[in-house]
Amino acid sequence: MLKDDFPFFSSPWVYLDSAATTQKPNKVIDTVEKFYKEEYSTVHRTVYDLSIQTTDRYEKVREKCGKLINADYDEIVFCKGTTDGINLVAKSFSKAFLKEGDTILISEMEHHSNIVPWQLLAEEKKLKLKWIPLNNHGALDLSDPTLFNDVKLVAVNHISNVTGVENPVEQIIQKACQHNAKVLIDGAQAIAHKEVDVKKLGCDFYVFSGHKLYGPTGVGVLYGKKELLEKMPPVNGGGDMIDEVFLTHSTYQKPPMRFEAGTPLITQVIGLGAAIDYVQSIGIKNITDLEDELYQYFLNSISSIECIIPFHPQKKSSIFAFEVENMHTLDVATLLNLEKICIRSGHLCCQPYLRHFNKNSLCRVSFGLYNTKEDIDLFVQGIKNSVYSLK
Repeated sequence: MLKDDFPFFSSPWVYLDSAATTQKPNKVIDTVEKFYKEEYSTVHRTVYDLSIQTTDRYEKVREKCGKLINADYDEIVFCKGTTDGINLVAKSFSKAFLKEGDTILISEMEHHSNIVPWQLLAEEKKLKLKWIPLNNHGALDLSDPTLFNDVKLVAVNHISNVTGVENPVEQIIQKACQHNAKVLIDGAQAIAHKEVDVKKLGCDFYVFSGHKLYGPTGVGVLYGKKELLEKMPPVNGGGDMIDEVFLTHSTYQKPPMRFEAGTPLITQVIGLGAAIDYVQSIGIKNITDLEDELYQYFLNSISSIECIIPFHPQKKSSIFAFEVENMHTLDVATLLNLEKICIRSGHLCCQPYLRHFNKNSLCRVSFGLYNTKEDIDLFVQGIKNSVYSLK
């Protein structure tokens, strides 16, 4: 059983919050611990063997990330996470390609990390923000033929962190290309649940976080097309990203190093490499099939609980948002916590999306590769023991 690979599950907790962050397998924990204890060194700067070995190992993780999403080695930029990657693109792409009055298209479905950076940029650079509207089912409405007119950049999520619905990113990218617009895809909720091929998609940027892929916190990946990265200026200055420094000016390395100022996220990157190895040893398709089976079992299991009100249930990934009739979401999560069951409650970092449907907060269950039908049975029993007993 895959749960045996995760030391966390020696505890009594039922963990149903993988869309927020995933638990870590022994392979990742052991790799990080061994690296700190026996192998730790800096990278890119010295000639002693230990550092050379660490540098080689660090850069091989860049290769692994490229192979994971079918990108070239030098199109992979290490960053702190999805939020950091989006901010990097907002700051750098705008300097290279945007001017006052240009339009950025985002959707009402976005996580705050794919809204706020563009709002800050629009205010600073006097840009225009345009919104992809929602239909009555909570999905993106692309029917307006003028939607992509005059748009320079589109930023949308691959999978919603509220409903788990997979957006038609291929269609969005095709429409954007027809209008000479570039596309950034927020892949935070997709990377651990489905195969991602950036070349097949045709997107210009793709970002994801390591901690949602069973890796450490504090590390993520920004993919950018080489021809764009080469024209984009650095946003942070310091060591490692420079070519030469003079009193009057500095010159910079080529991408991706240009965007990785300072001593990099060495241990986190090593841990991310171990996480990728672990996920690939299982196989993304096998993970998808497992989670699809769990999701269907979950829907069948809760079908008889009348007080659960689903939020826009559709064909989706391993996320289910809901309310409990006449009960605040915080109370639901608190009562389940007493049953040792972890779920998410609140606005889910998607206030515009929830507000569109006159909601302030929701409950959310989300699965990872370690979840089982027994976890779902315990969730259902927890609802009956605590929440449902009060109805």
